Amino acid sequence: MDKVLTLPDSGAHVLSIRAKAQVFHDPASIEVLETVDLVAPSGATVLLVGDTGTGKELLARHIHEISGRGGPFVAVNCGAFSENLIEAELFGHEAGAFTGAQGARAGWFEAAQHGTLFLDEIGDLPLAMQVKLLRVIQERQVVRLGSRRPVDIDVRLVAATNIDLARAVEAGNFRRDLFYRVSVAVVNLPTLARRPGDILPLARHFMEDYRAKLRLGKADISPQARQVLLDYEWPGNIRELENVIHFALIVSKNGFIESGDLRLHRTAPATRTRLPGAKDGEASIAAAEEGELLPIALRGLFDAGHPALHEHVEETLVREAFAHCNGNQVRTASLLGISRNVVRALLKRYGLLNGAGQEQREEIPALGY
Repeated sequence: MDKVLTLPDSGAHVLSIRAKAQVFHDPASIEVLETVDLVAPSGATVLLVGDTGTGKELLARHIHEISGRGGPFVAVNCGAFSENLIEAELFGHEAGAFTGAQGARAGWFEAAQHGTLFLDEIGDLPLAMQVKLLRVIQERQVVRLGSRRPVDIDVRLVAATNIDLARAVEAGNFRRDLFYRVSVAVVNLPTLARRPGDILPLARHFMEDYRAKLRLGKADISPQARQVLLDYEWPGNIRELENVIHFALIVSKNGFIESGDLRLHRTAPATRTRLPGAKDGEASIAAAEEGELLPIALRGLFDAGHPALHEHVEETLVREAFAHCNGNQVRTASLLGISRNVVRALLKRYGLLNGAGQEQREEIPALGY
């Protein structure tokens, strides 16, 4: 029987973008599980690398459960806090440490004492916080904000990211010494499209889960629908698959999911497109491959002699990505594969953070796939 990992009390995470189940049937995912099972008892710091919705938190919980540690599992999203609050959240604070701090409060490190602290999206930590986190890892002590008394901690650290931290180091967005500290054991989670053997087992798992919640009778997936599921690219990974199966089960008839019941967000077919700055002979091209479009567009700009080309391309990329993500900085950072701090700096540079509304919007969790 396939190994299945699920989040505890999954009903409380209906609006989460996290994967709520993980099945290990495909050879690629089985290899990941075997690696995790070897690493978990060692106590080594683990870095989980994978796209949003691939099940990083599920693996982190699994590492904790088989590690033998008696303390709790505590999960923290590093991108969910503003820069002026994250230190107090991680390390705690004393009464009066800042405006509104009416009482002393332990941070997440202390809350995870003798257990495991899962730092999701660690690449979003500001550089100043990276320095302090490195010191905590090295000294095994935290100092609450507003205090001078260190508190000894015994915490197993598991970090996760959906960006290439090695590239972030080279770009100066992530400290090299911290990278070496958190990447003692690196586990790469493939996207759902790269482990197709897990698609149908996961679909059946979600179908049974929601069938029970909706109090439906027996359900099944038609052969045509199964093939559609296997052929789809799953950009939203496991979370998208769950949503698709949930909806299909609601609209299906006679307990049988057909291909027409599957609401898949396929991209529009390629059309003939005019590229900016293209010569007359290149005005129309067959936009068949995304990899061909960008070089052609750039060559058109080169030939047009556009002034300040680098800044123009960078601003266009940031502006379009920010609009695509509905003004959400965390999602924009994930889309571009850079840290939220770099995104914020670029948005300010190009005047895309005009007013408090957009600054606040980044703190609202992105819903959906």
